Amino acid sequence: MPNTVTTTSTTSTTSTAIPDAERADLLSALAAARSALIKTTEGLSDEQAGERPTVSALCLGGLVKHVTSVEESWLRFAAEGPRGMNFDLPDGVTWDDIMAGTAREVPQWMVDHQAEFRLRPGEALSGILARYEQVAARSEEIIASLPDLSTTYLLPDAPWQEPGTSHSVRWALVHVITETAHHAGHAKALREALDGRRSG
Repeated sequence: MPNTVTTTSTTSTTSTAIPDAERADLLSALAAARSALIKTTEGLSDEQAGERPTVSALCLGGLVKHVTSVEESWLRFAAEGPRGMNFDLPDGVTWDDIMAGTAREVPQWMVDHQAEFRLRPGEALSGILARYEQVAARSEEIIASLPDLSTTYLLPDAPWQEPGTSHSVRWALVHVITETAHHAGHAKALREALDGRRSG
């Protein structure tokens, strides 16, 4: 039976070590999904990367920013557990206030999340891609260093997830792969709508 250690914030489960081959396969799948996403931005100017060629609010540069943030957040969770995800609210503000739109102050992490989907003035596509590359390199370091992909943590409290929900490091990595591939599909559609180019 696995050994389980429970604290007020995490549940850590340790079992048989995962073969290196599994990590290599998962990281290869993630690299392929990243490559598909990045390919949709080839040859774009900063202005084009910020354009919204469909009725949605999505732009190619914003998609890369969002996927970068998703990967960084979940890999922090993999490395640090729930303290790696910050859903803290300002003093005196409740989730009911946030959900009702009556909060006197919005947390910075929420502001940053909303800004992920667009290019702000002064942002360059080259900088966004460089940031994505840095996060990708850090992700590979984290996955290579973790003793067991089956290690499981409780998620931090938030209204969009059931209380007491937990996920393993493996789940987090597979989730990042799925999200990246999903948004790469969106990006292909955006690029074709933007200038007719098909990215494969």
